[in-house]
Amino acid sequence: MSRLIHTGQVVVDLVLTVPQLPAPGGDVLATSTNLLPGGGFNVMAAAARSGADVVYAGTHGTGSFGDLVRAALETEGITVAQEPTASGDTGVVVALVDPSGERTFATGTGAEGRLRVGQLARVAAAPDDLVYITGYSLLHAANREALLRWLPDLPGSRVLFDPGPLVSELDTQALSTLLSKVDIVSCNAREAESLDVTELAGTTTVIVRDGPAGCTIHHGGEATRIDGFPVTGVDTNGAGDTHCGVLAAELLRGADLPRAARRANAAAALSVTRHGPATAPKRAELNEFCRNIDGDTGDFYRRTDQR
Repeated sequence: MSRLIHTGQVVVDLVLTVPQLPAPGGDVLATSTNLLPGGGFNVMAAAARSGADVVYAGTHGTGSFGDLVRAALETEGITVAQEPTASGDTGVVVALVDPSGERTFATGTGAEGRLRVGQLARVAAAPDDLVYITGYSLLHAANREALLRWLPDLPGSRVLFDPGPLVSELDTQALSTLLSKVDIVSCNAREAESLDVTELAGTTTVIVRDGPAGCTIHHGGEATRIDGFPVTGVDTNGAGDTHCGVLAAELLRGADLPRAARRANAAAALSVTRHGPATAPKRAELNEFCRNIDGDTGDFYRRTDQR
């Protein structure tokens, strides 16, 4: 069975809902506090809930945060490829969510940022697998080396890359090397500004996510707009991860890219109507949502720009 192999990092999210972001040196009182698995977990949970067979190839720690991560992965039916790393616990991300649903992050790296070459080399991908890579991996020297040494040996597996919000801080040479191995790039509109989408789309498929407006698929001088879904959002945390996870799951099921992107748009729309970072719908719920919107007509996309 085709699998999603996730090479990124699972962390623990400390999610605080705040009335507004604190001023420099200031403080605010959060109206809610939650400690949840996050980071790469959001992508994998979204894919697993849409029926994908998912493998977590990254590292995880030995403390209470690592225990929380492993329990959550097991609950979602996700296979853990690595043994716990003895050098420390899993890292933490503080996520501040304001009344508009926008989120602001601060990250403390742990064991998930210490993936070694030998560990990743033990993960054998198959030609029909889909490999997911996040830009966060390029920020950690160990993870970056492991990935760049592992990717050339893939047996034809498709590679999906999400550069993430820190794309402008990535090592340019490492990013260029990675992009030469990538089949699909998925990024939001802000991240796309740091990439030369026009040039990149000449050889690689680029999906630019644009929140409630949906997304646009760029490839070979052609742009295809995939409409979004109007919903009342309460928390955008994890919406992009949901989009990537469901996109991967649909591609693994054999869907073409426009149809996969349409369902990913729908899943992301559902996810922002709920509080929390891992709020992707299950497959049956997503099917019902798409049926109510589209009538399951198959008319999932329209072409808006040809050059």
